[in-house]
Amino acid sequence: MIVGIGTDLVEISRIRDAVEKWGDRFLKKIFTDNEIAYCNQKKDPHPHLAARFAAKEAVIKASSPLRDTRLAFHAIEILNEPSGRPFIKILNSKPFTLNSFVIHLTLTHERNYAIATVVIDRNQ
Repeated sequence: MIVGIGTDLVEISRIRDAVEKWGDRFLKKIFTDNEIAYCNQKKDPHPHLAARFAAKEAVIKASSPLRDTRLAFHAIEILNEPSGRPFIKILNSKPFTLNSFVIHLTLTHERNYAIATVVIDRNQ
């Protein structure tokens, strides 16, 4: 059963501008060390950071139907399987125990924008 759906679109230049203006202060506030390391290994990290930002927003939107759920950006980690497929890891959050929910994620980015869609499914 689908519990929630969330989509978010981010302008890559907004993330680039924030990184240029605030540097590590911005990165550490929004992203985990694993996310920063992954993105920084790319030729241009900004599209990858923007996609992860969009994914975090999409998770927050998708989880809104659940009671008592307040996820901070830092509690949501976007990682990649060895195949490259992205997945979401929720850190330190009781409502999102992996036994209770399955979280589906898709990411994409192109020249100016990054988008993420999240579907939260009740695990049965």
